[in-house]
Amino acid sequence: MSVTVKKIVLWRKEVENQPGILANALAPLANAGADIHVVMAYRFPGAESKAAIELYPVTGKKSAAAAGEAGFSASVIPALLVEGDNRAGLGYAIAQAIADAGINMDFLVAQVVGRKYSAVFGFESDADATKCAAIIRKATAAKKKR
Repeated sequence: MSVTVKKIVLWRKEVENQPGILANALAPLANAGADIHVVMAYRFPGAESKAAIELYPVTGKKSAAAAGEAGFSASVIPALLVEGDNRAGLGYAIAQAIADAGINMDFLVAQVVGRKYSAVFGFESDADATKCAAIIRKATAAKKKR
């Protein structure tokens, strides 16, 4: 499987950082049958009482309504989802290609499960996300050939 790169819309909610808040935020989506593939939850450094929850995808009227009722809204941060077979050095190849292009990332969350790699990259602008989609495709194709 080659690496796929696609633009995504994260749904985001800012919350109080307290026990149970993640479960409470996800309950309406679970009850609506939403199939969420990515969940990121984190507290804000320097403001430990505040946190954010971001998730993807929110598709369909029922899931979108549940997300809205739970306080989530579409994030304005442009993001890319990168998925495919893992290879040694893949993350480095992507990071170096983005650095060489002089583009700053807002965030990165990446993981390997079994032999599969997945990552969500956030950028400062839609133009940066669009440019990086091509950069990532090229960097992962070059890495594959080695």
